[in-house]
Amino acid sequence: MNETDALRHATPPLVAALDVTAKAGLVMLLVMSLLYPDLGNVEDKAAGLRAAAYPMLAFTVPLVWWVFWRERASFPWVADLMITSTCFTDTLGNRLDLYDSVVWFDDLMHFMNTGLITAAIILLTMRHSSTLAAVLERSLAFGVTAAVSWEIAEYFAFISKSSEKRHAYADTLGDLALGSLGAVVAGVVVHGMWRRGLLMSAAPQLEPYVPAVRPAAPSAAAG
Repeated sequence: MNETDALRHATPPLVAALDVTAKAGLVMLLVMSLLYPDLGNVEDKAAGLRAAAYPMLAFTVPLVWWVFWRERASFPWVADLMITSTCFTDTLGNRLDLYDSVVWFDDLMHFMNTGLITAAIILLTMRHSSTLAAVLERSLAFGVTAAVSWEIAEYFAFISKSSEKRHAYADTLGDLALGSLGAVVAGVVVHGMWRRGLLMSAAPQLEPYVPAVRPAAPSAAAG
């Protein structure tokens, strides 16, 4: 890659700054929600589970990169920001009481956050040359699984113990539909950006390791 291409595909410093800021904000909000559940608006909303799961999710990419990729690829800031954003926006939404005060906010979170984390997985696990069909297959496989897993965790964490249990079925179906749609939109958008030459350095695109072939030793008969 020449210098012009390197500059074109370099991750903007703003993305890295947003990622670090989102991680710091997430940790701060989670600590606040544990110390002051009423202030964080997470009382009876599995504050402890969120405090354990969200840092694990937000710091998974840095950990995996440090252990496996740092010698072969630059840090995937865009994909990491997408994953961190899903945790940060959910926590911030609870802190600002948006889930209870804005009727459509929960629907937006299911659509947007499933889409963001699906886009991150596509960037981290697929090549730029992948076909749209392959990208959509990965989007649905991961996105729907993630949406179902979230609904199961949400039910057992706090819905099964609250008055919302009576309406949980209808709400769950809507959340699953929005999450699946978000995953599909994410796949289409990422593939479209790849076709335009964008997001080319958003994640490690590692070539398979090919062991070096040693030259054959000269035979004794060679003169």
